[in-house]
This record gives sequence, C-alpha cells and structure tokens, in this order.
Amino acid sequence: MKKPQIITIVVAAVAVVLLLAFGRTTPRPGAKQASGEAVQEQAAGDHDHANEAGSFSIDTILALSKKELPADQVLRLDLLEQSITRGDVKKQQLDVYHQLAHFWRDTAKAFIPYAWYTAESARLENSEKSLNFAAQIFLNQLPQVENEQTRHWMAEQAKDLFEKTLSVNPANDSAQVGLGATFLYGGLGTPMEGIGKIRAVVEKDSTNVYAQMTLATASLMSGQKQKAQERLETVLRLQPQNIQATLMLGDLYEKDGNKDQAVQWYSKALKLVQRADIKAELEKRIDALKK
Repeated sequence: MKKPQIITIVVAAVAVVLLLAFGRTTPRPGAKQASGEAVQEQAAGDHDHANEAGSFSIDTILALSKKELPADQVLRLDLLEQSITRGDVKKQQLDVYHQLAHFWRDTAKAFIPYAWYTAESARLENSEKSLNFAAQIFLNQLPQVENEQTRHWMAEQAKDLFEKTLSVNPANDSAQVGLGATFLYGGLGTPMEGIGKIRAVVEKDSTNVYAQMTLATASLMSGQKQKAQERLETVLRLQPQNIQATLMLGDLYEKDGNKDQAVQWYSKALKLVQRADIKAELEKRIDALKK
C-alpha cells in the first residue's frame, strides 16, 4: 500500500465512523447468486423503480441482497415487507421502515438497503432532523464508492434529502454544505456549483467548521494545496483537537516532502486518536518519516 493511501484510510476511518461498520455498498462478493460486481451489472440493466437514477435499480439491489440471507431472516424480512402495503396509517408505515432499516444495518449489515429504508422513513416523516440525517448517510459514503452508477444514484438520493431538509428549514447550514458536497463527490452539476453553495455558508459564518473542512477537501481535489492548508489551519484555530484536520495537514506536508512538519502533525494526531489500529498506522508513518 502506498504511503498516501494509508493516511487516506486513516482519515476516512476517523471521519466516517457509522458507515465503516458496513464495509460494503452491495451484497457480499462470492455470494451464491451473484458477486458484488454482478450485482451492480444487474442493477445497471434493471429499470423497474421510479426512484432510480440513471440505470441503477434499488429493486435489484434489494432483491439480490435478500437472496444472500438465511431462510429464517428471509421469512422475517418478508413479514416486514408485506406489512408496508397493509399499513395505511403513517405511524405504522414509519415503524416498519425503521424496523427494515435496523434489520439491514444490524442483522444483514448491508449499506444500501439500510440507507434506502432510512431515507424512505425520513421522507415519510418529513422532519428536518430525519431528512438531514438520512442525507448525511449517503453523502458520507460517496467518496468510497467506485461504481459510477451506484455513486450517481446515491448522490441523487442525498441531493433530494438535503433539498427537502432545506425546504423545511432554509437556514440549515449543515444541509446547505452537505448539498454542496454532494455536488462535488457525486458528480452532479459542476464542481463550482457545489463550491458556491458551501462558500455561501462560509461568507455568512466563517466559523462553520463543517463548511471550512469541506472547502479544504475541495481545494485538495483541485490541487490547490496552499488554499487547503489555509482552510485546515482555520479549522484548527477554531477546533485545536480536530483529528481529521490534523491528519490532513500531516498528509499535505508529507506529500510536499516536508518530513519534519509531517511528523509534527502526525504526532499531534497520535495524542488525539483513540482507535488502536489507527494509532499503529500513525506510529509506523512517524517512524518511517524519521528515518
């Protein structure tokens, strides 16, 4: 593994705690019915759901994910799915969607079905908190998704949920930044369209750490290292113990060949990180840079 890749993994592990628990966005590779690659190919060829984006089919993903489950779990899932159509009361439907989301998260550990039912429950509930939460679930996973059609579908889901959040509360800066980040990571519109949405928040509130961090990442994506460094330093003035900003500065200095500064920032991060595996990777990097 290349050195920058190690730090990228470390940053991702710190920044996306909830989503890393799944470790996949499609059914497990090597399953009897289909590999993860085959799942995406089948989903790409299926056009049977009104909520799909491009050629991605959520119905295909749900069906193939279900085929991997043992018989007792399939039975439990069937009962839950059937109760959706029977329930004509909003609260009953919400309860079922929550149960389905929890099933796919806790039992099956499949990301897309979990995110889908979380989104469906949020749309039904239509509260600012639930919509923003569901949108962030999709957004946080976007940078890790390689399949273009899957990423596009997830970005469309996040966009819809963020826009619904803003329709409930136009002053929700987190949703505004999230919407801009969705444009950046999901390939929606143009990068400047996404950056413009985030900059609007920073112009209103320069202390918004989420917006500053997102702009720092956008600067790195476009090769503007100096601008990224300035953004990260701003974040650390506001939050001196921000682990992600600290790691990103260390990575930035390492890539520029400034080993002393890289060691300094990685050493600061080492004091902040709690996870043993991340600490071990940082210690290896620090030792390698000191040689």
